Amino acid sequence: MRRILAALAACSIGVACAQDFPARTVHLIVPYTPGTGADILARLLGPRLSERWNVAVVTENKAGATGNIGADFVAKSAPDGHTLLFVATSFGTTPALGKVPFDPVKSFAPVALVATSGLVVVVNPQLPARSINDLIALAKREPGKLHYSSPGNGGPQHLAMELIKLETGMNIVHVPYKGAAGALADVVGGHVQATIAALQTAHPHVQSGKLRALAVMSAERSQAFPDVPTLREQGLKELEVETWYGAFAPAGTPPEAVSRINSDINAVLKESNIRELLAKQGMVPVGGPSERMGNLVKSELARWTRVVNAAGIKAD
Repeated sequence: MRRILAALAACSIGVACAQDFPARTVHLIVPYTPGTGADILARLLGPRLSERWNVAVVTENKAGATGNIGADFVAKSAPDGHTLLFVATSFGTTPALGKVPFDPVKSFAPVALVATSGLVVVVNPQLPARSINDLIALAKREPGKLHYSSPGNGGPQHLAMELIKLETGMNIVHVPYKGAAGALADVVGGHVQATIAALQTAHPHVQSGKLRALAVMSAERSQAFPDVPTLREQGLKELEVETWYGAFAPAGTPPEAVSRINSDINAVLKESNIRELLAKQGMVPVGGPSERMGNLVKSELARWTRVVNAAGIKAD
């Protein structure tokens, strides 16, 4: 009896009770601006989860500090499953650049790897390179002469190219921009020679001939670029890089609640209309056990810390 009373008292003061989940509105915190990949995912999944849980599911944007503000908010929220974090690749890259106000592993309970989207290496078509190995050879013949753009210093695209540089020894100079649009536009204009871009962003420029795609960075070829080989196919077996999107709860959230959320996210991701909507955004639904997300974060942190240290990258 004493234990039952203690459990009821804990619930009354807001300590997580897995059997009560969900007991009220669930908040999906997106630490980026509206319209970003994680925001699109949260707003697609939210209504379907609401139907399953019979409570309101609200997506909130808490942008700033490359996702750190929103992530820190969730880390400090009650661990009861009613406040969830929807993040992207920067969750695994930003901590490698310096101190963040939370521990990306210890401060969160991984819930699900929700989706991935591909990256592609593209160049200005005037550059005499038709494969990634051509680009590497050019950069080695004329070290420091070629330039590549990225949407910002320390971002996933920047780190992905630095990983290629680290593994191949090519010398190509980084030019950071304030956003993906400018980074891509200046490759089209020939002001820089190369960049790494999201598949869906680069696709219309490749189709029109304004850019040439050299390699996709995912494990398999993309439906958007069926004739463009992967890095693995071109001999770079350790260089798979994808943009990923995941869901997390605060550390200490009861395993039963995490399991319920994971199960329902997986179920929603199997719905044909959701898969079609994600495909239009260039995303591939993933799902699977929560451990899949947790293991990915750990491997990403190790990988990008190595790249940051080797390249001497500093946060802006």
